[in-house]
Amino acid sequence: MLATAARSYVETIMRISSLAAAAALVFACASSALYGQRADNQVDARSLALLASARAAQAAGNLSVATDTLETALAVDPRNRAALVTLGQVALARGFSGQAIRYYREALLLEPNDLAALKGQGEALVAKGAIERARQNLAKIRKLCAKECQEGTALAAAIARGPSVVAATTTNGPKSAGARE
Repeated sequence: MLATAARSYVETIMRISSLAAAAALVFACASSALYGQRADNQVDARSLALLASARAAQAAGNLSVATDTLETALAVDPRNRAALVTLGQVALARGFSGQAIRYYREALLLEPNDLAALKGQGEALVAKGAIERARQNLAKIRKLCAKECQEGTALAAAIARGPSVVAATTTNGPKSAGARE
């Protein structure tokens, strides 16, 4: 009887010890993986330096260089929301409102309450003629701002102006001679 109890005790320990060892290994791996990751709000310094360089190129009117530099900044750190917003501004300045909307949407996926991204996306939507969707962005901006804010005022002015003549002719204009019906 004593031998049976000892054997039962040993079998129980063997069953539990393998589960305990597996659980300890899982916890050790999970904690080391979490320790090595950066926080979401920490952007790589190299990406920030590229962003500053791109903004200088944008201010100088060199939009092609600004675009290339911003894309490099995003390759270094895809979570650089300011680079996405600036890339949206550059795309809109180049007349690529659809591309601008995409960049702003990516920025809003990182931070849904980013006022600059909401304003920029609203302006790009206005350029595309999507006034109602731009109004939805304006309503969200007004909800986020306790008082009147610059982003809301700028977007309201863009909505009041409506789509530009250039945007209207590029989206609804005549097809080129080589285009197929």
